[in-house]
Formats: sequence, structure tokens, C-alpha cells
Amino acid sequence: MEEANGVVKHVVLAKFKEETTSDQIDEIIKAFANLVTLIEPMKSFQWGKDVSIENLHQGFTHIFESTFEGTEGVAEYVVHPAHVEFANFFRCHLDEVLVIDYKPTFLRS
Repeated sequence: MEEANGVVKHVVLAKFKEETTSDQIDEIIKAFANLVTLIEPMKSFQWGKDVSIENLHQGFTHIFESTFEGTEGVAEYVVHPAHVEFANFFRCHLDEVLVIDYKPTFLRS
């Protein structure tokens, strides 16, 4: 992973198993959102569902985005016991997952 200082976004795209219920997804979302209160380097969390009319989601229905201060914060988050416990719970409901960390770049006008 390339080291980056400043804001880093951690994006998770989730394709849930067919048998995962909406109640289970709600439980996952609440547990994911709670990580921001447990893991200091995690500065914010937001999530949403695909609403695109292009139908290019390839079965990925949910996106989760967390904000960190640098890649060191992401690295600390990944090994934090609260995240490890959550990730084990989350993974058992996933058919596929895609994770990308990026440093936002803003164009000046």
C-alpha cells in the first residue's frame, strides 16, 4: 500500500449473499457505523445503497465509506480487535467484497 498523509477514504463495496436478510444487513450497518466510536483513527463513516439507473453494479448493492487521517490510520484500523471481530461477522454474509483506499484529489477551478 502506498503511504499517504492527510485524508484517506476507505471504500467497501458489498455484494451480499442471497440468503442475507434485510434485518441482517441493518445489523451489519449498525455494527459498521459503531466502529467510528471504538477505533480512534476512524474519523467518519457513511453508507448507501446503489440507486444507479445504469445497472452496472454487478450485484454490489451497498457502499460503505470511512475517512481516516493517512494510511497509517487505515493500517491501525485494519488490525484493531473491534474491526477484526466486525470483519469476521461481515464476511460471513458476503458473496463478494471490493475494498479500495484512496486519497481524494480536488481540482481547483
